[in-house]
Amino acid sequence: MSETERLLDRIETPADMRKLDRLELVRFSNELRQNIIDEVSNNPGHFGASLGVVELTVALHYVYNTPYDKIVWDVGHQAYGHKIITGRKAQFHTNRKYKGISGFPRIAESEYDAFGVGHSSTSISAALGIAVASQVKKEKRKVVAVIGDGALQAGLAFEGLNNAGNQKADLLVILNDNNISIDASVGAMKEYLLDITTSRTYNRFKDRVWRLLGRSKRVGSKAQLIASQIEGTIKGTVLVNSNMFEALKFRYFGPIDGHDVMHLTRVLEDLKTIPGPKLLHCITVKGKGFPKAEQDQTIFHAPGRFDKCTGELIKPSEYSKHPLYQEVFGHTILELARQNDKIVGITPAMPSGCSLNIMMKEMPERAFDVGICEQHAVTFSAGMAANGLLPFCNIYSSFMQRAYDQVVHDVALQGLKVIFCLDRGGLVGTDGATHHGFFDLAFMRNIPGMITAAPMDEVELRNMMYTAQLDKINGPFSIRYPRGAGVICDWRQPFEEIPVGKARVISDGKDIALLSIGHAGNFVVDAVASLREQGISVMHYDMRFANPLDEEVLHEVMKKFRKIITVEDGIIKGGFGSAVVEFAADHGYKADIKRMGIPDYFVEHGSQKELWHECGYDADGIRMAVLDAVGNPRPAVHKQSAISSRQSAVGSKTGD
Repeated sequence: MSETERLLDRIETPADMRKLDRLELVRFSNELRQNIIDEVSNNPGHFGASLGVVELTVALHYVYNTPYDKIVWDVGHQAYGHKIITGRKAQFHTNRKYKGISGFPRIAESEYDAFGVGHSSTSISAALGIAVASQVKKEKRKVVAVIGDGALQAGLAFEGLNNAGNQKADLLVILNDNNISIDASVGAMKEYLLDITTSRTYNRFKDRVWRLLGRSKRVGSKAQLIASQIEGTIKGTVLVNSNMFEALKFRYFGPIDGHDVMHLTRVLEDLKTIPGPKLLHCITVKGKGFPKAEQDQTIFHAPGRFDKCTGELIKPSEYSKHPLYQEVFGHTILELARQNDKIVGITPAMPSGCSLNIMMKEMPERAFDVGICEQHAVTFSAGMAANGLLPFCNIYSSFMQRAYDQVVHDVALQGLKVIFCLDRGGLVGTDGATHHGFFDLAFMRNIPGMITAAPMDEVELRNMMYTAQLDKINGPFSIRYPRGAGVICDWRQPFEEIPVGKARVISDGKDIALLSIGHAGNFVVDAVASLREQGISVMHYDMRFANPLDEEVLHEVMKKFRKIITVEDGIIKGGFGSAVVEFAADHGYKADIKRMGIPDYFVEHGSQKELWHECGYDADGIRMAVLDAVGNPRPAVHKQSAISSRQSAVGSKTGD
């Protein structure tokens, strides 16, 4: 083999990689890292996390007999190296693109993807389930969960650890400790792990004990026992809180260098021989091997396109001059907090993502990052509300699904005034099915007492936030808005109260009524303009609220129009359109109501424009629906065929 030929070019599966000499793994890891840099710099995705686990990925697939042995990745945005060496190297350029491979592990995509992920802290519970199932089936299967220090903060991770220790399953948990998730890690767990990694006395002694404790094939059982007892004594003496994992009946190993692939392979081979639950603590650097990503780990978590030589970010050609909705939220909550000293901000580990960091910078004592703990974020907010504060709890729509019980039980049932700002509502784009905000309009509107609103533009978002904090609002208030840019440049306008449950007229018309909620109303505006040129007159209401509905407007619309279309950037079943249909049924109206929104299947990844078009509620889809409803001729386009082909692709093993 020539010096210019890449080892990576010879590798299609982990079985190919296992043919390499162990000494070649360093070179192979460097090539794999460069391949990720080359691809992600041009086709944006999650960057820093995947660079940080290159050596760990190589070592795992080198030591374990995948896909028979199972590796469960937490969240999955660090699994690009895993994808490249498990048969998807040639397809990796399609990563996160429409009908390309997913940006996250997915059972339907590859037999090497042991469990589908996208949300954090699920790996330990899922891996434990796989391990216990292997026990029941009397299989000799090894199971590994890879979890980051940020994801380890969540309650689900601790539930998994607690049960794993009790089950005594043959499970290895690898703690990928880089002191950051998207933003810097927070909380006592961060300090605990820092205590372990920085205790020089313990680590000097641990290095000596490790050689005895970790190599059961090389030392006798008596020596192992002595080594274990000595290490336990040192841990208890040097590190006051060092026995947490042992208390959960895990054997703790580490910390070790997560970028030393040679040492990693030797350690993993030793751990394969030790039965029961084990935890290996690996210290890594997010963005390892790309200086800009190491220096600015938050920006380079998912940087978009960048110059792979300089690290300079490249703005997309379609870059909007309009602000992002999240930025409008961040500036607006700070404005309101200056006026109202009861206002506090809460987010579960997304201060930069949701722009609460703007308030944190000026008012650190009133803005709280609680870590990747959505359930805690909601109940923490409820506790604040119970003691007289006014919490704005900002959680991505997709992640709010994880805290639904707390919204019902801890907030709504008690009538507490918590203002939920649900970022990334609707179809979010390339992150795909795990991150789309399908369901919030449907599940929030059904909670008694929950005001459920969605702004059509940035000014409406500001005014909804202003309205929600007024004293006359006595209970919970939910405001959902999409990922991406708005439509108004001059959005910093004076606050105005929005009457709760009141719609607004966007355009007057006589042929058909369109009722929209949220940002999708802008698609309706574009469709109405096109239809006007064809001589069709459309009445368009921005309904603003899914609960309470503007019943006065609905009575007027139902009496005046035979044809009605509802439009929303949410699931059709149970959403805003369903609320309109329920109203019509309850009051005996016989209008022909067509609901437009996200169909009854899990939409995959692609750009937002591609997905809006697939689901049929972009401006063109709305225009065609109106033409169908009013009976005007138009070119035949069968939208369902695109949806059906998309559904069939979901079951593909080869990846769309």
